[in-house]
Amino acid sequence: MKSIIGLGKYIFAIPFFIFGIMHFMNADAMAGMAPGGVVMVYITGVALVAAAISIIIGKLDKLACVLLAVMLLLFVILIHAQGLGSDDEMQMAASMSNLLKDLALAGGALLCAGQAKDNSVIG
Repeated sequence: MKSIIGLGKYIFAIPFFIFGIMHFMNADAMAGMAPGGVVMVYITGVALVAAAISIIIGKLDKLACVLLAVMLLLFVILIHAQGLGSDDEMQMAASMSNLLKDLALAGGALLCAGQAKDNSVIG
């Protein structure tokens, strides 16, 4: 059972690595959603890739998970919550769906931080 549970950190980290790569590939398309434009999309992409690598290799993984959770909560507040006031029902539904997804992922990141082995920065 421990071996199956041990896969969790990899299953959690791999999509973030892919999301980070997608930020580099689609920066111009994502720039309209991000406060700060294309520069912030690239910074976010770097942060996602760095967090995924940190979680996978187990170095500074607790710090990476906490910072990932903070970033995801900022996405909830700064990006997705704005769409909830839309008159367009489809836009509002998409914003709610993305808000709940990022909220759940932030919770998962905090759970992952609780299981992290590297306590060198955050004890």
